[in-house]
Amino acid sequence: MAIRNIVQDGDPILLKNCRPTEKFDHRLHVLLEDMADTMKQANGVGLAAPQVGILRRICMIQPDAEGDVIELINPEIVEADGEQNGAEGCLSFPGQFGLVKRPMSVTVRAQDRNGKWFEISQEGLSARACCHEIDHLNGVLFTALASRMLTQEELESGEVIVEEEPEE
Repeated sequence: MAIRNIVQDGDPILLKNCRPTEKFDHRLHVLLEDMADTMKQANGVGLAAPQVGILRRICMIQPDAEGDVIELINPEIVEADGEQNGAEGCLSFPGQFGLVKRPMSVTVRAQDRNGKWFEISQEGLSARACCHEIDHLNGVLFTALASRMLTQEELESGEVIVEEEPEE
């Protein structure tokens, strides 16, 4: 298929809400294949349609490079549990990472490329990726959710200090 250009920080399309996908046709299948190729070529763990300039509720994750791509069309998080606080980046923000609090596990309800509804439960990095990509569909960027952005020194050293909030 084709590698598409990834929309970069500052493009207003990244802040827009996406419309539901209603047509499950050949054009959708081509878009999904292009998005998967684009995500893999960029070494990403997820990609959302607005990141390739399409305002549709379509995203995908592949947290394990050897695993299958999970396509999520019209996704919604129906259950979330636990908490993780860790470094997060984005293909639209190359070289930038921030500390973002996310659920440890999520259950997502979505449609597949043929329009059939399904539910999938994910944990850890996969749950983080689902939340991040679904946020893109709502015009929400990880930079707005980050408790702080990481410094170049932290990125180069590989040591990230996660400061926990004091319990009340």
